[in-house]
Amino acid sequence: LSEDVERASENPTEEREGGMEVHEDSSSVILPDGELGTTTPSLRFSKTCLKNVFSVILLFIYLLLMAVAVFLVYQTISDFREKLKHPVMSVTYKEVSLYDAPGIALYPGKARLLSCKHHYYDHIPPLINPGQPGDIECTTQRINYTDPFTNQTMKYALVVQGPRDVKKRELVFLQFHLNETDQDFSAIDYLLFSSFQEFVSSSEKAKFMKDCESSYSSWKFSAGFRTWVKMSLVKTKEEDGSETVEFKQETSVVNYIDQRTKPRSDQLFFVVFEWKDPFIQTVQDIITANPWNMIALLCGIFLALFKAADFAKLSVKWMIKIRRRHLKRARQVTNHIS
Repeated sequence: LSEDVERASENPTEEREGGMEVHEDSSSVILPDGELGTTTPSLRFSKTCLKNVFSVILLFIYLLLMAVAVFLVYQTISDFREKLKHPVMSVTYKEVSLYDAPGIALYPGKARLLSCKHHYYDHIPPLINPGQPGDIECTTQRINYTDPFTNQTMKYALVVQGPRDVKKRELVFLQFHLNETDQDFSAIDYLLFSSFQEFVSSSEKAKFMKDCESSYSSWKFSAGFRTWVKMSLVKTKEEDGSETVEFKQETSVVNYIDQRTKPRSDQLFFVVFEWKDPFIQTVQDIITANPWNMIALLCGIFLALFKAADFAKLSVKWMIKIRRRHLKRARQVTNHIS
C-alpha cells in the first residue's frame, strides 16, 4: 500500500497532464446527441461496485483464515504443554520361559518348617504324615535382623528360593507346624522380593532384608488352610531411568480337613507359591506430545499465513488499481460532458 501511495504522490502532474490531454482530445471531438444518454457509465459503475464488493469479501475471508490460524497455533501450543504435564502410562508384556527365582521371606515366629518341595504341573501328592517332619528339598537360609521401622525389635526370617520354570508350572509347597500359640488367630507373615540370588550374593544380608521389608508389601497365610499364591511380576521404570520391581498376587484359600486319628491342639500351615503366567509386566510413563509434529504443524500454519498475506496484498493492489481507473474514467466523462 505504501508503494502505491508513494507512486501516486510522486506523479500527480502526470495524471493532471493526462487529464488535460484527454480534455483537449475530448473537446475536439463532437459526439452525436444520442451518445450522451447511453448506459455505459452505469454499467461500468455496477461492474466496479461488484468487483469492490468481491474484493472486500476476499479480504474478510483472509481475516477469518488468519484468526483460525492464530487459534490453531494457540491450541497446538496449549495441547503440547498439557501433554508434557500429564504423561500417559504405557504397559508392555514380555514373555519368558524362566524367571529369575524370587525370594520368599517367611516370618514363622514359633512355627517350625516341616517340609518344602518343588512340584510341577500343579500336581501335589497327598501328605503321608501331615504334622510330621518331612523332606526339605528347597534352598533356604535363615537370617536375623532388626526391624527397619523400630530399630529395636529383632526379627527372624526364613528365606526360601521360589519357583523358576513357568513352562512346567513349577511350584513350591511348604508345610509348617505350630505347637501352641497365645493368639486367637494363627498366621504367618511373608513377603516376596525379586531375586533370591541377589540375597545370597549380598555381603550384608541383614541390610538387604531391611531394605526389602521397607520396599515390599507383606501378606499372611493362616493355619488350617491351604493357601495358593499365584505371583506376577511388575517392573516400573521411573523418570530418572531407575527400575523398581513389585509383585502382584492372586490368593485362593482351601480348607484343610485334618484326618489325623487323634484330635490335636497344634496348628498346621500349608502354602503354595506359583507363577501366574509367563508375562513380565513393564510399566512406564510416556509423553505423547511430539515436538516434531508440533513444529511441522506450526510451519504449515505460518506458511498458510504468508500465502494469505500475499493474496491480501495483491487484492488491495488490485482494488487500488480499479479505483484509479474508475476515477480516471469518471474525470474523462465529466470533462467530455463539460
